[in-house]
Amino acid sequence: MTLFNRSSWLSLSLLLCSLGAGALHAEEETVTLNFVNADIESVVKAVGMISNRNFILDPRVKGTVNIVSAKPVARDMTYQILLSALRLQGFAAIEAGGVTKIVPEADAKQNFSVTGGKNIKASGDRIVTQVYPLQHESAVQLVPILRPLITPNNSISAYAGTNTLVITDYADNIRRINKIIESIDQPNYGEVTVIKLRYVSALDLAQTLNRLLGDGASVQPGGIPQATTGGDSGQKFVVLPDIRSNSLLIRSDNPARITRARGLVTQLDVAGSQMGNINVVYLRNAEATKLAETLRAILSGENRPAATSTSPTTSGQPATNPAATSSGSSIQADAQTNSLIITAPDNVYNTLRAVIDKLDARRAQVFVEALIVEVTTDKATEFGIQWQAPLSSSGNTALVGGTSFGTGGSNIVNLNTAKVLPNAGFNLGLLQRLTIGGQEVTGLTALARMLESDANANILSTPNLLTLDNEEAKIIIGKNVPFITGSYAQSAGAAGSGAAVNPFQTIERKDVGLTLKVKPQVAEGGTVKMQIYQEASSIQDTSNAAGVITNKRSIESTVLVDDGQIIVLGGLIQDDMRDGLEKVPGLGDIPFLGSLFKYETRKHVKTNLMVFLRPKVLRSASAATSLTGDRYDYIRNEQGNAATSPHLFLPNITTPMLPELKPQE
Repeated sequence: MTLFNRSSWLSLSLLLCSLGAGALHAEEETVTLNFVNADIESVVKAVGMISNRNFILDPRVKGTVNIVSAKPVARDMTYQILLSALRLQGFAAIEAGGVTKIVPEADAKQNFSVTGGKNIKASGDRIVTQVYPLQHESAVQLVPILRPLITPNNSISAYAGTNTLVITDYADNIRRINKIIESIDQPNYGEVTVIKLRYVSALDLAQTLNRLLGDGASVQPGGIPQATTGGDSGQKFVVLPDIRSNSLLIRSDNPARITRARGLVTQLDVAGSQMGNINVVYLRNAEATKLAETLRAILSGENRPAATSTSPTTSGQPATNPAATSSGSSIQADAQTNSLIITAPDNVYNTLRAVIDKLDARRAQVFVEALIVEVTTDKATEFGIQWQAPLSSSGNTALVGGTSFGTGGSNIVNLNTAKVLPNAGFNLGLLQRLTIGGQEVTGLTALARMLESDANANILSTPNLLTLDNEEAKIIIGKNVPFITGSYAQSAGAAGSGAAVNPFQTIERKDVGLTLKVKPQVAEGGTVKMQIYQEASSIQDTSNAAGVITNKRSIESTVLVDDGQIIVLGGLIQDDMRDGLEKVPGLGDIPFLGSLFKYETRKHVKTNLMVFLRPKVLRSASAATSLTGDRYDYIRNEQGNAATSPHLFLPNITTPMLPELKPQE
């Protein structure tokens, strides 16, 4: 027996390989191993010498192992014993090109390993990859069943295209999993039975059989039942209605259950009364009142709007009873329970039931996001010199001359005579005291004015709407502004000295702001047809005597766009350049000196307005929930960012917050 430890591993390993006494029995080719707290690297080297194998160790492979063999083992077994010891320490062996690499177990599946099919020959604790094609069961459905049996650091995946499993794990474990797969991947010998119905609707009876013989699963819209499994022995039991032939398709692994289903069908598929039975159909998605009108039109063979069936005729005679139809059948709608009450013979009811199942489908919803982008640049400049100076005076009269340009607070005469303030910009003036008629007058005799302004605006509005397919939605964000449409004032003289004056105005209120109206229509190919009206209006001036002046930009169009794609509806690209010049004829044209006799203004306004639209079709409840959750979390984050920071003197104010959105159980 040879003992290996950290201090003497090299000499003992050489001794183990060179000496046959005690460690190697030449006649049986066996060795006795005894490693106690031995370094992994030393053990790998010793086993390599014994088994004549080449090893490459990953730098992360560190630690000690314990290997004790009470009896001599075959030399070929030392490699398998080493692999088992390494596996306990979280390391694995990868065999490739005559070299065995020792790496951490988590990285083993990323390295090249022995790859084989169903009949893999490798064994032991070595990492291998197996490609296992299935014949009968679904590879995707087997993955969650086999995943718990795979080592956590290794992998199992399914390729649905060829119904194949790809497993990377230890060879012995894969051989065990192969036996499990062989037991599961068996042909399903359950027969399919077709039962033709004479009186009862296949849709109604399929629901009943699934509740009685399955797990209570019901038929989904479109006649597709949920997967059902029997309560005993986990055997499958599936009932499908065939609407075209009014038949039931039954499949089960247990012939006794098919026999029971046949017996129930025989007892339930009986004729009703001659004039018809009363049936109640509860709708999931459609509106009972509108669907009842459609079904009445089908039975009567008429093609008329639904509203005409309940409105009076033009001659004043009452319309035909909307519930009455041909063939002694009638259809009533109960709006409270959103259900249809149908009285009809069995064959008529079965036909109507098939139509109802097609029309009572979940309608898609459309989330419409409008992107209204407006970028405006406004630049203006002013430069001019004005002056007013007395030329001569005599007595109470004076002769004054000069220049005067502009309006308001930029005009020198207005600044002298009116109570106005100078306009924004650089204003440099000269005041002078004059004596006119013995009275001292202070006046602005010279004014130099310069101004340059630059204003930029970048506005992004994103109104959003969520609506049902083929239903109009509208959103308004703005103000309700009063507009005067008329007025009346009674004069006191016309009414007489004793009459009271009673003036009044008529006012009409209009929405001013952002308006979006959309009516989407979803096609099966994934495109969305939308009727759109978009308007952006604002108040420009309220001081006008005739009433409020508003700016208005609107688009009304019908477009076709793919689901989730952005389309441009239209817009405005406007570039407005204005150049103004006020001057004294002749004098204003003199170089340099002419600046004393002219006033120049320039203005450049550039507007870019574009309207984009992006629809997103939501066909399932999960899609709507995901979208709502994203918007909900966004607004909660914005509320958190708007929280007030602590203040030394002011009290803290609690920021209103939406409650955390918890998923439904």
